[in-house]
Amino acid sequence: MKDGKISIVVIGGGETGAPLLKQLAEAPFVTVLGVADLQEDAPGVVFACNQNIPTTTNFMELVERGEEVDIIIEVTGVPAVREQLRTFMQESNNNHTIIMHEMIAVLMMSLSRGSLIDMKHGEVEYN
Repeated sequence: MKDGKISIVVIGGGETGAPLLKQLAEAPFVTVLGVADLQEDAPGVVFACNQNIPTTTNFMELVERGEEVDIIIEVTGVPAVREQLRTFMQESNNNHTIIMHEMIAVLMMSLSRGSLIDMKHGEVEYN
């Protein structure tokens, strides 16, 4: 944590990442360092661009910022992405950064909404 703010990277700017990203961007105690998604027109990427938050199609560009990142929020739903993240973190000896699974993101959004959000791969349904 730097300057009293939690630095966050969001991997996945789709239907799960976008609403969470909006909440993060509004929090005065959070710095969003960047958003990664393969789709440059993903809702979270478009939102990030409008907020002057850096975006990329290569999530490793953000992850390689190392211990500058407090939390990596991984909301792609792709097991290979999670595995690549874990491998990189182990090989780089980064003991600072935490990788947050998408189910925790769903929990956080559900708590914020006050009811459970049903999640399907590629889409989020609000009950």
